[in-house]
Amino acid sequence: MGQEIENIYLKVCEMFSSIQGESSYAGLPCFFIRLSGCNLRCSFCDTAYAFDEGTDYPIAQIIDKTKKSGINLVEITGGEPLMQGNTLVLIDQLIRLGFEVLIETNGSISIKDVNIKAIIIMDIKTPSSGVTEMMNLDNINHLKPVDEVKFVISDRRDFDWSVAFIKKYQLQERCKILFSCAFGILSPETLTQWILQEKINARLNLQIHKYIFRDCDRGV
Repeated sequence: MGQEIENIYLKVCEMFSSIQGESSYAGLPCFFIRLSGCNLRCSFCDTAYAFDEGTDYPIAQIIDKTKKSGINLVEITGGEPLMQGNTLVLIDQLIRLGFEVLIETNGSISIKDVNIKAIIIMDIKTPSSGVTEMMNLDNINHLKPVDEVKFVISDRRDFDWSVAFIKKYQLQERCKILFSCAFGILSPETLTQWILQEKINARLNLQIHKYIFRDCDRGV
């Protein structure tokens, strides 16, 4: 494996072990590979430092660090990880080695070539993000039952828009659904009330790492 990928590089912003803070995997130990670069500029972005920061790493070295973490659950995130074509190589190698791989993507780049054994966690960009028009709606056709879509909600307009989107594209029959509060903008209590009122089969997604590591801006 090393000879095959020793000359294949990815620009990496950071790598670290933490507790998975979101999705249906929330609370589990996870090794994070945060890749550099993003093609969107969402209004509520909390990882803007990943836009430009980063170091080129050979994929073999990334895999070595992943192995040394001792954690089987791996998330490849960003920025936007699918901007870098070699991300697909890393995904394939990690899955071949037996890791469970999550891909956190902003939904603007096609997921059709991502290894079918990887679990996609894909944003659906709500109106308050400012980038709704950048979504690649064809991605909906490539979602699997184990995949998850995430709506980051700032206000009632976002919520109502998300409910209509779910119904229009029959997402409840396609995959798992996550409703996230825009952190520091919408309270979990309010979003919970709306979910219960509308009887939407969505998981409240609280970004628990931000409650655990309150004083940390990165590496959590």
